[in-house]
Amino acid sequence: MAFWSSPVFARRFVQSLCLQNAHTSPAPRLPSSVWRYPRRGMSTMQAPSISQMSMPEWTEAFKRATVDIAKMDIHGISYEASAQRMRDLLRTGLLKHTDLRENPERFFEAHRLLAAHSTQTGPGFWIRFTVHYNLMAGTVLGLGTEEQVALLDDMQERGELGCFSLTEKLAGVNSGLIVNTIATWDEHSQTFELNCPDRGAQKNWISQGLVADKTVVIADLRLNGQSCGPHAFLVDLRRDGAVVPGVTLKDMGRKTVGNDLDNAAIAFANVRVPKGALLSRYADVEGGRYVQKVRGVPVFHMIGQRLFTGRVAVAQAALAFRRGLFEATQRHADAKKCWAPEGEPVLSNVPQLKALFAEAADKADVLERFVGKCEAKLCAYLRRNEMPDIPLTEAIAVAKVKCVEVSIDLCHRLKNEVGSYALMAGTGFEQSDFLTCCKFAEGDTRILMQKMARDRLRLHQKQPPVGPSAEWDEETKKCNELLMKLTEAEKCGDKQQAWDAHWVEVYELAEIIMARIMRDFA
Repeated sequence: MAFWSSPVFARRFVQSLCLQNAHTSPAPRLPSSVWRYPRRGMSTMQAPSISQMSMPEWTEAFKRATVDIAKMDIHGISYEASAQRMRDLLRTGLLKHTDLRENPERFFEAHRLLAAHSTQTGPGFWIRFTVHYNLMAGTVLGLGTEEQVALLDDMQERGELGCFSLTEKLAGVNSGLIVNTIATWDEHSQTFELNCPDRGAQKNWISQGLVADKTVVIADLRLNGQSCGPHAFLVDLRRDGAVVPGVTLKDMGRKTVGNDLDNAAIAFANVRVPKGALLSRYADVEGGRYVQKVRGVPVFHMIGQRLFTGRVAVAQAALAFRRGLFEATQRHADAKKCWAPEGEPVLSNVPQLKALFAEAADKADVLERFVGKCEAKLCAYLRRNEMPDIPLTEAIAVAKVKCVEVSIDLCHRLKNEVGSYALMAGTGFEQSDFLTCCKFAEGDTRILMQKMARDRLRLHQKQPPVGPSAEWDEETKKCNELLMKLTEAEKCGDKQQAWDAHWVEVYELAEIIMARIMRDFA
């Protein structure tokens, strides 16, 4: 075997590239024979050494590969140029699509490393990255057959980007995963026909939708005039660079932040896709009939599995933004001298600001440990390709809500304590809408809190508390109080009106639930 094709040479070549000038742009494209993961039929002796890297080695390599992303001028770069950097990063093979299942620690670390630059780069590239790896590729991993999963290797080799077409103008995550885009099965041609019957069914705010080569479309599978519910289809948006006939893409327009990311409205009109487009690990069409392959595992539930990995990544991204903003602001405050009758105190010693820095550090420590536990437990489930249990899914939802909401609160208060510094470009405050993106991504925090309260009330009804009410804990007392108010209010109106009328108590109950889960989760 030639030395240049050996794993030893591969490792040394990778290391030498990592040590090149970090400020070169765009990032170097690496020869596929050296850098990429083994392709099907490739000898393991020819395989590169990425899979053998220790976590510190891999982390350093990923940092080097993304240095141009961290340095990019988000005010001048086009979304096409940003997408090209994503393609270049994808081709390096540093993070394989299958790492979400086989090496999930790398998946989460990659998200954290990119989020570390968010006070300067904003949310654009981070969203582009997670949409491709978590939502698009993750759904193929979760719902696809082995043959369909293998298509991800080809996408990575070619640097093809994907997006995730779930949200619609009138439906989506907040609607309970009800979708109005239709995929009608045609037995004669053995194809599905994708259609958006009206404007409300058009896919909306699809990140990376203008540049993506493929998309995972969530559509209502129709067979013999009957709805089989939402299913996932891996569909071409482009072939040879041209948009597929029947697909219409529309730019959603400029945003407050993240304009290096394209967001699209996508409509489908009589778009024919082959039978193999249906991600069919759990369900398929066979002999003109709908077949559920695995009993007790609805496709609906498996589509939602991506929310768990996404919520952990979003929680950690929110913490990373807060950390970056506070660190930069504290450096400024430590150097900023203030007038005083005696001496020259620095801004960071002003009592309210000093207290805020201390409070933020304490809260971050608690949240970092909590979301770290969630990640570690989730990684074990990902490796086994299993759905996480109920305690973990609840903890992940809490992590997403608390990490985001605490970060929003702390950053807003910080902005109001540092004067005109918070108005200056380049301080990170101008990118604060990164946290707004975190708030509604992978389940709006308000919706998650309402679900916590609803689930707890149902449990309270099914398993009423025993013993004297004076001995009930705070959560039980709040449940009972809210349930009595809802029951009384329902006499004068419907359940939704009663719920809406007591929204304050609903969120109070959710806060109590989250405090208990954070305290007890191990």
